[in-house]
Amino acid sequence: MTRAVLGIVIVLLAAAALPAAAEVSAGEAFDKLKALAGDWRGTAEGEGEEAAAAAEAAMEVHHRFRVSAAGTVVMETMGPDSPHEMINMYHLDGDELVLTHYCAAGNQPTMRLDRAASAADRLVFDFTGGTNLDPTVDQHIHSAEIRLLEDEKVTSVWSSWAGGERAGLMTFHLARGD
Repeated sequence: MTRAVLGIVIVLLAAAALPAAAEVSAGEAFDKLKALAGDWRGTAEGEGEEAAAAAEAAMEVHHRFRVSAAGTVVMETMGPDSPHEMINMYHLDGDELVLTHYCAAGNQPTMRLDRAASAADRLVFDFTGGTNLDPTVDQHIHSAEIRLLEDEKVTSVWSSWAGGERAGLMTFHLARGD
């Protein structure tokens, strides 16, 4: 029995000595976004009001990532040249990575990288404010998650809120392609 307890203590001490998972730095996350430069195509699925929009569109989606402003901004165009084109701008603000979503709804929610919730292959952005919206009333994008998958694939998940609570979710499954 003493041996078993001693074994458990040794395992627990060894686990405690392991380094904790490191937070993703804003710079590392920004570099990951820069690496997405190019055209991405795939499909979308949704729930809530977004599900109806996805079902109605039931089409292939196209996203374009472009590095601009001497490498200080990544611009993601969702649905380039379409009637519902939207823009996401990613940039560093000191040691923070900021995302502003320029929505077809006419509002501009802003999010910051949640470094603790993110990982090297998963970038999580949380709402910090915005323009042309009252977050307690208006529908807006409230969070985003970009999953960097193997084989040049990306999944991005966008959560919308309305009336101060979650209203829907849109998920884009993308692969690099022209």
